[in-house]
Amino acid sequence: MQNRMLIIDDEDKLRQLLARIIELEWEDLDIHQAGTLKAGMQQLKQFEFDLVISDVKLPDGNGVDFVLEIKKQQPLLEVILMTAYGQIADGVQAIKNGAFDYMTKGDDNNKIIPLLHKAFEKVNMAKRIAKLEAQVGKKYSFDQIIGHSKALRNAIILAEKVAPTDSTVLLLGDTGTGKEVFAQSIHFASRRAKKSFLAINCSAFGKELLESELFGHIAGAFTGAMKDKSGLFEEAHMGTIFLDEIGEMPLELQAKFLRVLESGEYIKVGESKIRKVDVRVIAATNRDLEQEVEAGHFRADLFYRLSVFNITLPSLNHRVADIPALVEYFVALFAGKMNRRVPSIDDPYIVCMQNHHWKGNVRELKNVVERSLILMEGDHLTVESLPYDIQVEKPHIQKVASFALQDVEKSHISRVLAHTQGNKAEAARLLGIGIATLYRKIEEYDI
Repeated sequence: MQNRMLIIDDEDKLRQLLARIIELEWEDLDIHQAGTLKAGMQQLKQFEFDLVISDVKLPDGNGVDFVLEIKKQQPLLEVILMTAYGQIADGVQAIKNGAFDYMTKGDDNNKIIPLLHKAFEKVNMAKRIAKLEAQVGKKYSFDQIIGHSKALRNAIILAEKVAPTDSTVLLLGDTGTGKEVFAQSIHFASRRAKKSFLAINCSAFGKELLESELFGHIAGAFTGAMKDKSGLFEEAHMGTIFLDEIGEMPLELQAKFLRVLESGEYIKVGESKIRKVDVRVIAATNRDLEQEVEAGHFRADLFYRLSVFNITLPSLNHRVADIPALVEYFVALFAGKMNRRVPSIDDPYIVCMQNHHWKGNVRELKNVVERSLILMEGDHLTVESLPYDIQVEKPHIQKVASFALQDVEKSHISRVLAHTQGNKAEAARLLGIGIATLYRKIEEYDI
């Protein structure tokens, strides 16, 4: 990538000589010049620069003070100040204001080129990091959550509202509905986005190991603890920790976890020292925690503390209209991983996927798509590449709570919308009703 720099100096010959020296070192460097701070600021507003070299004493101001204005305009660029009369106080203030370096004229012939190399290295690294952070933020943004069904959109709206806060969030829903994806999206839409996001599945560890993973331990705390270990709460300081399957956390640990939520305090295993941490907690479970409280398996006070803001994620069976988009996404994903051309998808393949009852939700669908690409013959995804039970499965009809006409009507409209992949005009045509009537019923039945 081409770098661009600006030289600000009221001595024309000196400025042009410096530009020529630098041009001989960097042939592809785009060098701009200005004789005053005002002219320099105009260029800063017009172009994106990587580096500014500025004299300290200029006709319309002081370069040391100007560093603050330059960094406001373009935070990632670096500023090198030059002066004919070096003063320690000016040099110190320049660095405090954000200058990369401060040098005396006369030394520049020996120092300027190595100094520019270092400055450009720093700028290019900062730009790469910023680009990566933007890519990560985009990857985990709410826009990347696939689906446009009303149930999913409602969950996203709630997540977007709570994301900028520090409130504890409890994600509810069946296994495989995308709770960790939501947790990541909430984190990267929060003020903690540049800090750590750490996740742990509470069901994957026994009590002692989970306690050590969460809170850390000191050397000698238990057999095999050869050295001090930081816990996830410590490592997630100023960031976010995601505790999946929180309903599986042993009762003995729940009191310690509650203390973190209420006061930000915890104690490492084998230690008596109280430590402080600032961390946001997002928890998730597929269990009914209220029932767990009644059964004595979950602390009531922890349940109420976790339930500050609940978001229920819909199962895939309640958002069948999103299946075509999910299939297309996973097909492209796995085709890329397998270094294959993205295949076309036959309509009967999609119909079979929509008729299937997805006990494992999106995770199960993802696995089926990967298997399909492995078994696929040619460049088309057909029904034959699906597991046999999905091929022969009869359309899944969602059970209704009663035989009331409105319940039957709601179920039928949902199935037709799934069949048309969310195309409301086509659904209205198949139902034999006007599009306005369909929209009214969608709103009435909360489909």
